[in-house]
Amino acid sequence: MANQKNQSEMPNGHLHELFVDELRDVLGAEKQLLKGLKKLSQHATNETLKMAFDEHYAQTEQQIERLKEVFSTIGMTARAKKCKAMEGLLGEADEIIESFEPGQVLDAALISAAQKVEHYEIASYGCLVTYASLMEHTEAQDLLQATLDEEKETDIKLTDIAMTEVNVAA
Repeated sequence: MANQKNQSEMPNGHLHELFVDELRDVLGAEKQLLKGLKKLSQHATNETLKMAFDEHYAQTEQQIERLKEVFSTIGMTARAKKCKAMEGLLGEADEIIESFEPGQVLDAALISAAQKVEHYEIASYGCLVTYASLMEHTEAQDLLQATLDEEKETDIKLTDIAMTEVNVAA
């Protein structure tokens, strides 16, 4: 259990504050994303894409629970902070929705917006896995790695939908 008292005793304890701040940021990002995924799904016209957004919504709910577990493994209460990066990415998705008529081109733009979100999450979870590893937070590392793997899978799924259905039809 890592807390302020024994932070200096853990390997690479200097990363603890950064680790916690990044955990709070990504927890906030995931909570913000729930609203964004609902909107993306509502505006998608391709059924495969709608299903992918809906599946990722359910997965994001699980990822939020997993993040709460991560906080628990380091002896802290889960507390989110507003993620400005996610706010910007979802704002960009809103602009896309307003700019294009429903159809294949909007679907292609929604995939682009969603992949930007996924790449942000992949970068965030990649850093968190590294920090957890360096501080020997093995349980947290495993939980975060599971989410990182899911985010990568979602990115691949979106690319596949784009290349086999949406972009070729647009």
